Amino acid sequence: MNGKFYVYIILTNRNTLYCGYTDDVEKRFKEHQRGKGAKYTRANKPLRIVYTKEFSSKSEAQKEEYRIKHKLTRKQKLELINLNK
Repeated sequence: MNGKFYVYIILTNRNTLYCGYTDDVEKRFKEHQRGKGAKYTRANKPLRIVYTKEFSSKSEAQKEEYRIKHKLTRKQKLELINLNK
């Protein structure tokens, strides 16, 4: 492990957003594409990564993932994505 962790958001074929965390965004995205990622992305095909943010600890990344998943509305998630383009 490289000591860096990331929160990412994926846009799916149903125009939904999936948020997760990992230490390797590209590898994790490929797992999602192969149906080996989360149950959600098996049912909602991942199209592309639309957001990533780096953290220095797994704990920080997990806290941010929770915040995005459970505290932000779809509109707020889209604003977060647009701010970081």
